[in-house]
Amino acid sequence: MRVICMCVCIPACTCVYMCVHSTGDLFGRLMKEDPSTIKGAEALMLGEMLTLPQNFGNIFLGETFSSYISVHNDSTQEVKDILVKADLQTSSQRLNLSASNNTVTELKPESCIDDVIHHEVKEIGTHILVCAVSYTTQAGEKLYFRKFFKFQVLKPLDVKTKFYNAETDEVFLEAQIQNITTSPMFMEKVSLEPSMMYNVTELNTVETGDEGTSTFGKMSYLQPMDTRQYLYCLKPKSEFAEKAGVIKGVTVIGKLDIVWKTNLGEKGRLQTSQLQRMAPGYGDVRLSLEMIPDTVNLEEPFDITCKITNCSERTMDLVLEMCNTRSIHWCGVSGRQLGKVSPSASLSLPLKLLSSVQGLQVGAHLEYIVTLSIAKAYYSMLCYVSMLLLLTFAVDNRLMIVANHHLLVFQSISGLRLTDTFLKRTYEYDDIAQVCVVCPYMSRES
Repeated sequence: MRVICMCVCIPACTCVYMCVHSTGDLFGRLMKEDPSTIKGAEALMLGEMLTLPQNFGNIFLGETFSSYISVHNDSTQEVKDILVKADLQTSSQRLNLSASNNTVTELKPESCIDDVIHHEVKEIGTHILVCAVSYTTQAGEKLYFRKFFKFQVLKPLDVKTKFYNAETDEVFLEAQIQNITTSPMFMEKVSLEPSMMYNVTELNTVETGDEGTSTFGKMSYLQPMDTRQYLYCLKPKSEFAEKAGVIKGVTVIGKLDIVWKTNLGEKGRLQTSQLQRMAPGYGDVRLSLEMIPDTVNLEEPFDITCKITNCSERTMDLVLEMCNTRSIHWCGVSGRQLGKVSPSASLSLPLKLLSSVQGLQVGAHLEYIVTLSIAKAYYSMLCYVSMLLLLTFAVDNRLMIVANHHLLVFQSISGLRLTDTFLKRTYEYDDIAQVCVVCPYMSRES
């Protein structure tokens, strides 16, 4: 009795090395003249024969391991009560892969018992396929033997994630996926399965008319050692959006589901564990903007809407103070009572202000996400780039931009103070946002 075990996979094409003679390409000429050959095969260096794998080789995590097991009776005698068992031993567990545990009554000489086993690989490292065979001879002697087949399971992809917490409770996820195998992959699907508190929007397509085009093109191939970046936006569901305390403490975002195919269509799938972010720290009181205009006119009032959220576990009695700065003036009564705000409750606060200074005020650091390149950038000096940008110049280390005969000036909104009358605590909010102030640009005659 003997056991034959072969890894079941799509066979590879046999490479044909052309014989080149001084008088010409003999092999290429023969292939062109032979009517049974495939047209153009002489340029592909591929033969018409397919080769079976000589060993198990490397299996990648997420792929399906398939193996053909054959038990052959090499003796001249018939054997009885044959039981074939196939187990897969990993570093953490032992799995039974046998399709059937029934005993075969008899096996005649030169006959065999065949079986094909399948297993989705979910662990990396060394795997050992253990094939055990027990049978009874004609003399009634019970015999037993085992064979071991060892193979390695490697990691096909390197996945790195980054989180960006927006002020609007949105969470941006950047996933960097690198192909660390030696062959190209066709990325069939890369999706994010969000947790129960979030809805997800994929930002990996460009809208062209009624249809969206992938930013990676129609043929989504990932070459060896290449990296691709995917971006997702998660928004809290409506039933959780108003519960500031619940959203604040959420760290589980979801998991990535990645499906790919290799050279000849072998399919693989990986799901990451639950992705977790660092919970943002907002303190006791959080102030965010619900509405602000993109551009405002110099010395003309404009409206903004702020949202104040009590992130603490106690009720607050808040007082709002508005402090004018050199460039920004608040319109309204400072020191007014906002009333009591319960834990996790919010209130919307409409405010009016105007910009009164024509000089440039440099805003604080603005951190933003570029969707297409998925890059994180920091600008210490805000710069609004117009489609009709005509002139940019610096005066006394200050940046000024001239577009459409208007001078674009950036103002930083600051000067809000909230005081909790219960504990006499004051919360200061500066550099809340930046607005582009447009004023007529008049050149001076020399």
